Amino acid sequence: MQQLDGKIAIVTGAGQGIGRATALAFAREGADVVCADINPETASATAAAVTAAGRRGLAITVDLGDLDAIDRMVRESVAAFGHIDVLVNNAGVTRRAYIMDLTEQDWDRIHRVNAKGVFFCLQRVAREMIPRRSGVIVNIASIAGKGFHGTSNAVYAASKGAVISLTYTAAQQLARHGINVNAVCPGIVKTAIVEELFRVRSEKEGIPIEEIERSAVAEVPLKRANEPSDIADAVVFLASHAARNITGQTLNVDGGLIPN
Repeated sequence: MQQLDGKIAIVTGAGQGIGRATALAFAREGADVVCADINPETASATAAAVTAAGRRGLAITVDLGDLDAIDRMVRESVAAFGHIDVLVNNAGVTRRAYIMDLTEQDWDRIHRVNAKGVFFCLQRVAREMIPRRSGVIVNIASIAGKGFHGTSNAVYAASKGAVISLTYTAAQQLARHGINVNAVCPGIVKTAIVEELFRVRSEKEGIPIEEIERSAVAEVPLKRANEPSDIADAVVFLASHAARNITGQTLNVDGGLIPN
């Protein structure tokens, strides 16, 4: 039996990277998936891949810093599928920057999606879950939010720390409604965002990008970076019946970079 057979899930940032991998993993495990992304083309491509896997896929273009857009996403999801079983709060933004070079615009842009967007997606979807007394919310945080020394952006780290704190509090307050809330904290993941961070560092420091990648992976005890599918597999577990008694937790998927 598939782990998510018949479930309805929303995955934000589903157009690429961890979000796309998660949407496709959900489809393989029997879920229908709302593929939400700010990029309509990538959202549609992921939804098409979900459909090709034999499940229903719906693409929704959404700016997760806009509450009206979040409300529309939830309405359209319920209209299409009837209810929501799982929310994966994955969408996020960052840039590589030294702490003294970060600006108010950086703070606002990053927190607008990474903290504000995550909170209001959680709140709006929980409103749909509460009457059914059932639901799972998985927030994609980061080991940056736990103080990982290799973090390249203090504002990003602060936003992911907010996601971790929100996960704890939401789990406590939504447990009475039968809703589980957990977070996954990735380490180094082979995504376009991480590749861009490596590229910027390469250009700034005059170091070949291959050397930067090797240096980063050398710090990982397991000596390998995550594929997006590694994160997706952890999310599938937390969304499944196997994790029904797990809530308020943060699961590191980092190859052993940090201890807890």
